[in-house]
Amino acid sequence: MDLQPYLFFDGRCEEAIEFYKSALGAKVEMLMRFKESPEKEACPQTPGMEDKVMHASVRIGNTMLLASDGYCKGQPSFQGFALSLSVQTEAEADRFFNALAEGGQVQMPLEKTFWSPRFGMVSDRFGVSWMVGVFH
Repeated sequence: MDLQPYLFFDGRCEEAIEFYKSALGAKVEMLMRFKESPEKEACPQTPGMEDKVMHASVRIGNTMLLASDGYCKGQPSFQGFALSLSVQTEAEADRFFNALAEGGQVQMPLEKTFWSPRFGMVSDRFGVSWMVGVFH
């Protein structure tokens, strides 16, 4: 069994994918736009959605992140969860945390905790919450 997060960026999916490629080394494995749907009537759209992302599969490390533009209303809402990014070294934690924080908001600065030599929490520029830590 696999559990995969599916994020709806409400019109900013392609921008988010490009950001995660740059910040985390994400790799796009599949991307389909609404105009490419084989069943157009099954995917109701408002005008202007044709080029928006209907579905994308993006690999970050060993994890597959699924994403879409959803209904493209321009106000993504990510509440009640965080994505946990586990890295091997403090240098990796610093690099990824700082990249995610660019244009975002630090919720807990990277610091030593009783469970990790380096741990912090940040909300990225899209409002997705991340917990970045060194875990062995």
